[in-house]
Amino acid sequence: MNIKDIIHALAALAFAIVVGGAVYEHAAVIPRWSAGPPASLAMYQGPYGINPAAFWEAIHPVTLVLILITLWSSWKGPRRGHVLFNLVGYVVVMIATFTYFVPELMAITGTPYADTIDPDLQARAGTWEFLSLIRLVVIMALALALILGLTKPSRAA
Repeated sequence: MNIKDIIHALAALAFAIVVGGAVYEHAAVIPRWSAGPPASLAMYQGPYGINPAAFWEAIHPVTLVLILITLWSSWKGPRRGHVLFNLVGYVVVMIATFTYFVPELMAITGTPYADTIDPDLQARAGTWEFLSLIRLVVIMALALALILGLTKPSRAA
């Protein structure tokens, strides 16, 4: 095992952590807050509200840097296609995340708490959740591509 293999494995691990975080949120967090906003939004509000941004703001830059280093180190080798596919897809997902998912999430979860359920807000949350599930499937495919790159030799034969 050489340094290129280790860096590629670290990039794959970091990307797997991104997928794991997204799976966790879709399994445990999103169904709770999207169930009946604004009544279901209490977990995000007040002095003890959860802040998932702390995780995402830390993992994305690390993952991106590791993927870029992996791409640079495998540019002339057979892994390049897998890494490049992952990187381009990741950038597209991040653009969608920062232009739609984050602003919409902030708008929904920033709605003042009320004991009632707003049907329009619930519909927006449902749309957000559905589109985010599509995004999750895409990042799973991107993770698989990056991991499969590890099955290729680190340099051209």
